[in-house]
Amino acid sequence: MENDFLNKLLDYPAPSWAPNGLHATPAQLTRRLYDWAAPVYGITTNFFHSNAHRRALEFCDIRDGARVLEVATGSGEMFRRLVRDNPNGSTIGVDLSPNMAARAQGRVRREFPAAKAQCNAVDARRLPFRDASFDTVVCCYLLELLSGEDIWKTLGEFHRVLRRNGSLVLVLIGQNTAMFNRVYRVLGKVAPAFWGRQVEERLPELIEAGDFRIERDAVVRQAFYPSRVLVARK
Repeated sequence: MENDFLNKLLDYPAPSWAPNGLHATPAQLTRRLYDWAAPVYGITTNFFHSNAHRRALEFCDIRDGARVLEVATGSGEMFRRLVRDNPNGSTIGVDLSPNMAARAQGRVRREFPAAKAQCNAVDARRLPFRDASFDTVVCCYLLELLSGEDIWKTLGEFHRVLRRNGSLVLVLIGQNTAMFNRVYRVLGKVAPAFWGRQVEERLPELIEAGDFRIERDAVVRQAFYPSRVLVARK
């Protein structure tokens, strides 16, 4: 029953060129592409993602002293904001790309040398943390790169590492603009390991099936780029 639900909800066949016959997202190629893009990735984030990052922070209202995890930090724009808002807490970041993780770590070390913050290269499908380790988990623009099965696994990891009543904050690529959707479909076919595909419309059902309760939901637009911010409670 669960497999039928996942197949119907988030069917994402692997590209024919996926390395090592992976049936899901070609993670090795994704890591290499994002390693290569790390020096310039922050520029696109500032142009297209910063409004959504701000709205996500408003929604989750992190209290100083919290235990916060960001999954898929990219080059560290959101991670920096989280560390700034949680100077006396513990802020951990992870990203599949070692170069992305290193850039996020380096920037935070320079700007907030006294902060309890660390960023490492980690696969979101297998988080190396104990159960109920965090008050808040933040994840921006990652799920688009995962297969339906791996989204389910990743949401399960988010649920596992969150404490009871902890918050999951997701920022997704929006699907409410027809022209943008057409462009994104083309980009996803050209470079699926980098762009992935849009999943925003189908995610709320999957989130609630994963034993979360959605509390906040907003659409944010920056230039022509739409995003959706969801906050769910464990």
